[in-house]
Amino acid sequence: MRLSRPPAGPGQTAGQMARFSTRSLSSGPAGRGTRVAGKKVLVLILAGGKGERLGVLTQERAKPALTFGGTYRLIDFALSNCMHSGLPDVWVLEEYQLHTLNDHLTNGRPWDLDRTYGGLEVLPPSPDTLTGALEDAGNADALHANRHLIRSYAPDVVVVLSADHVYTLDYAEVIRHHLKVGAAVTMVTTDLPAGEDASRFGNVQVTKGGRVKRFAYKPGEPLGGPITTEVFVYDAPALLRTLDDLRAATPDGQGLGDFGHALIPAFVKAKSAHAYALDGYWLDVGLPGAYFRAHQDLLAGRSVRLDTPEWPVLSSSIPRMPARIAQGARVEDSLVSYGCHVQGRVIRSVLSPGVTVEAGAVVEDAVILRDATIRAGAHVRRAIVDEEAVIAARVDGGSGGVAVIGARAHIAAPVKGDTQVEPGRRWRKGSRSRTDDE
Repeated sequence: MRLSRPPAGPGQTAGQMARFSTRSLSSGPAGRGTRVAGKKVLVLILAGGKGERLGVLTQERAKPALTFGGTYRLIDFALSNCMHSGLPDVWVLEEYQLHTLNDHLTNGRPWDLDRTYGGLEVLPPSPDTLTGALEDAGNADALHANRHLIRSYAPDVVVVLSADHVYTLDYAEVIRHHLKVGAAVTMVTTDLPAGEDASRFGNVQVTKGGRVKRFAYKPGEPLGGPITTEVFVYDAPALLRTLDDLRAATPDGQGLGDFGHALIPAFVKAKSAHAYALDGYWLDVGLPGAYFRAHQDLLAGRSVRLDTPEWPVLSSSIPRMPARIAQGARVEDSLVSYGCHVQGRVIRSVLSPGVTVEAGAVVEDAVILRDATIRAGAHVRRAIVDEEAVIAARVDGGSGGVAVIGARAHIAAPVKGDTQVEPGRRWRKGSRSRTDDE
């Protein structure tokens, strides 16, 4: 894997780091680079952020590295879409728990992104020129911090993606639409998914011609129209110019925040923002409830099909033995990954590789991640159990809640409701989680 930004030296500025890094981020001989409709395209996947809304699930991992559907990771959707869209020049901008994501990316090979020229590049965090902080204050800050690298690559079009959404999309089609309408930015939109709160997203109102006439970022009073999917196609010169203008207008010590704070509103005000409607499933899984619901959708056939021959979601994984279903075990309407050993009952659940369900244990409406163990007599219902956790009691999220058990936790007493148990915690009778006091 190419780590394309070295650590900052003493007194080294972000600009100096960027100038150093451009030597390894070129697309090779002059003129090379992926083109769509004759335009050079660069893809940026924003894989930073601590994902704090997911609680204990992202306490020790980057959110894009979180397992989904048993054997996949959240970032696999964006990377697979890039591959199928014919866009191999992809930069992944990291920030938090880098090793948990780098172990998975494996130089981009699973997605055919390991190229002699271009291909997958991984950019660790850099000091921001506005705040001097190593961590970016938002996704617009991440773009600004890497503007020198983007400018040196000289793309015509920049595609900016998030890495924590479940969906499939042909980005090349969006790019062609973007070029046809002559927009400075094209944002992919979708109808608000059932059960979601519009105030969590960017809200848009669109003219009959497709231009975005109004935009509100996470409004207290939703606009009632479609929402953004955090897939953006920018005209590269317009993006860089707008970032520079916003920087000049930003007080010293303050960042640009997220895209919805100033960047997108600037394009909407200039009447240069257009919308492209996504026709298909899309879900932001940035909350435990949404992550749980996405797995329910997967089991019910409402989600994307992960193995469709025309557009499979690809991933990186270590081979294991096939799953073993013991005599007397019962498995219904579930996904059981390789390396699992099931002796008990598994109903409407997703088991990641290496999960053990002992005889007499019941797993019902649950998501169990790698190498977790459900002991005999335990009952897990409406819960997310992280890697290597051991469950020896009842864990029940209740009628509308979702219990979340952190990695390596040992549960020896009942867990109820929306309780979150921290990684490595030993949960006994009388134990309290941080959510009990919130």
